[in-house]
Amino acid sequence: MSDLRKIIIDDIEIEVDPALTLIQACEQAGIEIPRFCYHERLSIAGNCRMCLVEVVGGPPKPAASCAMQVRDLRPGPEGQPPVVKTKSPMVKKAREGVMEFLLINHPLDCPICDQGGECDLQDQAMAYGVDFSRFREPKRAVDNLNLGPLVGTQMTRCISCTRCVRFITEVAGMPELGQTGRGEDAEITSYLNQTLDSELQGNIVDLCPVGALTSKPYAFTARPWELTKTESVDVMDALGSNIRVDTKGREVMRILPRNHDGVNEEWLSDKSRYAWDGLRRQRLDKPYLRENGKLRAAGWDEALQAAAGALGGASEVAGLVGDLAPVEAVFALKQLVEGQGGSVECRTNGAALPPGNRSAYVGTGTIEEIEDAQAIMLIGANPRAEAPVLNARIRKAWSRGAKIGVVGEEIDLTYEYFHLGTGHEGLQKLIDGDNSDALSRRTYVIAGMGAIAGEGGADALAKAMAFAEATESRFLVLHTAASTVGAMDVNATTEGGLAAALDDADVIYSLGADEVEIPEGPTVIYQGSHGDRGAHRADIILPAAAWTEENGLFVNTEGRPQLAMRASFPPGEAKENWSILRALSAEMNATLPYNSLAELRQALVAEAPHLKAIDEVPENDWEPIVATGEGKGDFGQAVRDHFLTNPILRAAPLMGELQAAARDRKGGKLAAE
Repeated sequence: MSDLRKIIIDDIEIEVDPALTLIQACEQAGIEIPRFCYHERLSIAGNCRMCLVEVVGGPPKPAASCAMQVRDLRPGPEGQPPVVKTKSPMVKKAREGVMEFLLINHPLDCPICDQGGECDLQDQAMAYGVDFSRFREPKRAVDNLNLGPLVGTQMTRCISCTRCVRFITEVAGMPELGQTGRGEDAEITSYLNQTLDSELQGNIVDLCPVGALTSKPYAFTARPWELTKTESVDVMDALGSNIRVDTKGREVMRILPRNHDGVNEEWLSDKSRYAWDGLRRQRLDKPYLRENGKLRAAGWDEALQAAAGALGGASEVAGLVGDLAPVEAVFALKQLVEGQGGSVECRTNGAALPPGNRSAYVGTGTIEEIEDAQAIMLIGANPRAEAPVLNARIRKAWSRGAKIGVVGEEIDLTYEYFHLGTGHEGLQKLIDGDNSDALSRRTYVIAGMGAIAGEGGADALAKAMAFAEATESRFLVLHTAASTVGAMDVNATTEGGLAAALDDADVIYSLGADEVEIPEGPTVIYQGSHGDRGAHRADIILPAAAWTEENGLFVNTEGRPQLAMRASFPPGEAKENWSILRALSAEMNATLPYNSLAELRQALVAEAPHLKAIDEVPENDWEPIVATGEGKGDFGQAVRDHFLTNPILRAAPLMGELQAAARDRKGGKLAAE
């Protein structure tokens, strides 16, 4: 602790790390400093000048606290600790002057601005500004940009804090925004007037301290004080980003990220942020039965009787777990189906994940450890498509000097990497040491579904684990479905995988499994929230709640159990997933032994005790698996259509528009001969 430096801020004496900036030291002392351009996760720009403080004994002018470090402060004449003042008359006058300049050209849009009520400029003008302006000349106006269907622009409001430019360049890794001009002509613009391509572009709306960048789909639909705010987790990918769901009445109006340093920091991918668009469309709101090849609406009693009759008369029952199922529903389905002598399968993408071996289907590393790795090896993984926020974390490690290696298809990951092969052959060379010059020890190995779910997946997984062991590395399996790890934790697997589960089944119970091609013949009972692929194939449809409409437990790709909380209620006659299975079990005279979600969770925790530790990543014992040597060929891509990976996203018109734009960009433009 001897390397700490003692300073006095507003008569408060504290000891801080000399590498901290003054704005960070003030935060440690519990003193609020206004700011527009400064952000903890972005580089320092020092251009808004709102964070001015007085350094006693320093230059006779205020200093920008975001750009001055504690080590730059001079002690007093007799060696006293340096003194910083944040509330002196000099500071007050300086901040008022800065605010007056900021508001010179800012339009008086507050009553109709869609940032009203949560605008930093509005709040800080009230707290640190003056109640008059000396400026009488006409205000400057700036043309708006077309940045695409997600980010709306009112560039006349822009105060040139450059947060959006720094985020899109440093975090997203797609330098599509910049500043042109000088003085009054300075403005933020996109290069060649292109729309934004990044999968993380929605975050610049959160970063913008004024109403210059706004959410296009949400604009003018609600005011912040009208919304009910619920803390939850995201299920659009397996990362488990922490989110806040804002509802107005029964409708979800928007989804925003919550800060969680261990998972998503404070970022959120675009498909997670705008998934609410699909929650109100193509919903299943009443049970259906298929008669003479056509579906007809039915009551719950009739539908449950039909489902119970089908299950009771089946010789072999198979349960399939979809991508968005909470652990409680998977556990209830497993008990129900196994009570009928059947089996349940959650590895619907064909992944060769060994049940019971958590080090092989989760790994031994945490997401937070990635940014400190000296090297990162991606095996059959495309984090930019499968988990964009995780890709930003890998880019962060790369920007700190980490080397990145890729075995799989050559792709644009927004950072440089060594391409070490396209499949099993490249992976074998890696183990043999042929490519060891490109990487170092303390590698972080990430195995993706492109390798594990492909042909020879078990061999690829074994070799990836062998490489991690040889290099003394952390190991992580990157999943593409939010439900897979939790379902593996309750052992919802069939020996022989998906093919064995479907082989002799004459009744298939699909718990939202829309990504599976179910063969003709068996009777299909579909329980889900959207009229998607699974419902088209179903003979009996039981409408269920989406993830924002029930309390549920999800385990993310690093094995961290997290709770998704109910923010609204299911439409029409739809019910919570676990309660449908409990009601069906009673109809079959095989009643499941719980009457509430709390009782179900008690039974669940008794079987998988680590699920009790919410928001903690358990330590997994290392159990390497044996390579078979059967793996041949190239690794595939686990996610082809990034914006259309589940029924909620496919129901959203906005996601279809984004996917079409992504395809157009990928296809490129052809000139006429």
